Order: sequence, then C-alpha cells, then structure tokens
Amino acid sequence: MFRRHVIGAAGASAVAAVVPHTARAQAKTFKLGIVGRADTPEGVGLQAMIERIKAGTDGRITIEFFPSGALGGEREMLEGLQLGSVDLAYAATAVVANFVPEMQIFDIPFLFRDFAHAAAVLEGPIGEEYLAKLPARNLQGLAIGGLGFRQLTNSKRAVNDVADVKGLKIRTMENQIHLQAWRTLGALPTPMALPEVFPALQQGTVDGQENPVSAIIGNRFNEVQKFVTMTRHAFTGTVIAMSPTAWKGLSPADQALFRDAARLAQRTTREQAEARERAGIDRLKAQGLTVIENVDHAKFQAALAPAYQQFAQRFGEAAIARIRDAR
Repeated sequence: MFRRHVIGAAGASAVAAVVPHTARAQAKTFKLGIVGRADTPEGVGLQAMIERIKAGTDGRITIEFFPSGALGGEREMLEGLQLGSVDLAYAATAVVANFVPEMQIFDIPFLFRDFAHAAAVLEGPIGEEYLAKLPARNLQGLAIGGLGFRQLTNSKRAVNDVADVKGLKIRTMENQIHLQAWRTLGALPTPMALPEVFPALQQGTVDGQENPVSAIIGNRFNEVQKFVTMTRHAFTGTVIAMSPTAWKGLSPADQALFRDAARLAQRTTREQAEARERAGIDRLKAQGLTVIENVDHAKFQAALAPAYQQFAQRFGEAAIARIRDAR
C-alpha cells in the first residue's frame, strides 16, 4: 500500500513538473475576426496585437486570427461578442453605432481634417469617452482608432462634382449618418455587409462603394470599378472589441496587456493606412482606373447643409465642435 502511494505521488509530481497546474488552468485561446484580408493595414495591426499578447504572456494566451469575414460580417461578429460565440472583433464605428448610437458622431462627413486630427480625437481622451459606452451594450471595448479616409468609386461615370453623384447606387455600411449623407447628395445608398460587396459590384447590383484606398485595393474592388474620386468625405473610425464573458475571464494584468496591445494595433493600422494611401493611388492609376484627385470638397460640404442641421440637432453643436476643433 505504502509503495503504491509513493509511486502515485511521484507520478503526479512528474506530471506537475512537466505541465504546472497554474499554466494548465490559465492557458487560453481566443478567436479574433475581421472582414478585411490579413495583408490589409488592419490585418497587419491586429497581427502586431496578437504577437504582443503572445510575448507578454509567454505563449500562455494565444489568439487565432480569422480574416476575410471568416467569422461573419462586422454586425454578426459584434452580435457574436454579445452572445459569447466570438471572442474578439475589429469593426468600424459606423457598425458599432448600431449598438452604441452615440458612436455615429464620428461618421459625420468632413469632420476630420487629416490623419493627425483623427488620431488626436479617436486615440485620445475623446475616443476613450465613447469607448467607455460599450459595456452598457454588453460589449467590451479595448481600443478605438481609425483606418483612413473614405473615397468614392463607381463603374458608371467620373464623379467630378456633386451633380455627378445623383442617381448612383452606392454601397454603404449600415449606418444612418452615411445613409442620410448620401441621400442628401442625391445618391441611392444601399447598406451591405463588406463580404457581399465584391459580387454586388461585379454583378451590377450596385454601381459603386466608398472605402479608404487601402480597403479598395485590399478587397479587390479596383478589379470591378472604373472611377475613383478622392472625396475624403469621412474618416473610418474603428473599434477593437471583446466579448464581456472572455474579458471577465482575464486577470487584471492580462486585461491591461490586452488594452495595451489593442492600442498598438490601432496605431499600427493608422500608420499603415496613411503610408499606403499615396502608393495606392499610384497603383490604381497604373491599373487603368480614372482617379479624380482635384475635388472641391467645399461644394460637397455646402450640398450637405441640410444634413448638418439635423446632425447638430441630434448630437449637439458643442459635441461636434469639440471633435472638429480638436488639436
């Protein structure tokens, strides 16, 4: 009896020496989804986040990366976070706004001057204030940032002026600010999840779409479009969010690491998007697309005056001015 007890204890000690109990208990694997490809700016940024978390936990926490909409569209993934069927997701604020309506303020056309202005707002205190609204909607926000300025593409005609927009069927995200803005300009906006856009453009279900240059190329929209107009009409804000269930299963130290890694992902994404914009324009031209760069943005803003009045009533002029005038 004693001999069996000694052997059993020794065996247990050997197993514990190979795989410590604490390591077994804390080892975790999470799934992270994006609608873009792995080689897009957001894909590069999120892979930096994954490496930071892996290194910061000595491999105890690993994240499986699912690009190209493998876990669904952005709205589907956010709903998955609420249900606990998805662990981590990267989504545009325009889509997050379906859950946190206040987020729609970032989608007001021509709100941001340039990348530096967008970074100061979204990656600074203002962005953190809006990110803090997610837990009330059963979503855990990790970091907020942005992907770049949205440009208009279409297969029908060159858009040199506001009048050229009229009647174009344009794919947009499912966001009331975007829909209202395009309707005000005379277009026919059609909400659609990103994975559905390429076939819709290819089949002529819609005439065009609007996205940052890096996303236009990353999603191969340039293969089924003829004209690109550098409207820079909106900045694509983005959120890295986590399932509250998965978040609560992390220690405070790991939670801090996840936040830090998510901020790294947002910075890397923005830097990648800005660096790729100019090179992307040259690439689109080389591929034979007509790129209109000299756009009178003031005319577009003037045409949006009725929409701006409604935005001010909805969000408050002071809130809009705080973002618009941030330095």
